[in-house]
Amino acid sequence: QVQLVESGGGSVQAGGSLKLSCAASGIIAGRMTWFRQAPGLAREGVATIYRTSGITAYTDSVRGRFTMSRDESTNTVLLQMNSLKPEDTAIYYCAASVSIMGAAFSPDVYDYWGQGTPVTVSS
Repeated sequence: QVQLVESGGGSVQAGGSLKLSCAASGIIAGRMTWFRQAPGLAREGVATIYRTSGITAYTDSVRGRFTMSRDESTNTVLLQMNSLKPEDTAIYYCAASVSIMGAAFSPDVYDYWGQGTPVTVSS
């Protein structure tokens, strides 16, 4: 049984930092990605990491502020979020797929999702 369990969300003031974790079990994912969804908006890909190469990619709005990394010993991916802005407020989801085919930031290519962790950034 595949499980993705996120943690680390919370409330911070603008300019602050949070670190999200996603612990995966039951899967060796070829690619893992953080998505977020704000109220009334579509789910948006934020950051992705490829297991074999370790290559990461980011959406433009977070590049330079967010850093995604992995801990292979614990099958965990992390998202360090710095210089947070109110527009970063959303539910953050971890997603995983065995295959690395398809667009990394397309929700449709992922087979497994976590339950989400909320991030609130106040101005």
